[in-house]
Amino acid sequence: MVTARADFPGGDARTLYRSIRRLLALPDATRLFLCHDYKAQGRDEYRWETTVGEQRRSSVHVHDAVSEDEFVAMREQRDAGLSVPKLLLPSIQVNIRAGHFEPAEANGITYLRIPVKWKAG
Repeated sequence: MVTARADFPGGDARTLYRSIRRLLALPDATRLFLCHDYKAQGRDEYRWETTVGEQRRSSVHVHDAVSEDEFVAMREQRDAGLSVPKLLLPSIQVNIRAGHFEPAEANGITYLRIPVKWKAG
């Protein structure tokens, strides 16, 4: 289980760790279905399903021996070096509304708005 980024608006590595630990407290045979997979280096197939037991034993980020402080340090260091995803702003607009779009305009079209900060120079 590669863990989500915690550097997006409202993100927090400690909250992420505690949430993951709650999931990993479920029985080992509990199936977990992942949202997406970027095909880890050295792996030729996509993986979207795992189990709690597999993650507790072998996850690079959250196996049983990883403490909260270790996870937070790793997550914050890793996130600091990641670039901003291309679709971050539209994704946030939809995610913050739990998948619902804003109402359509008078022309019947729904728009995603991208904030632009213009600095007069």
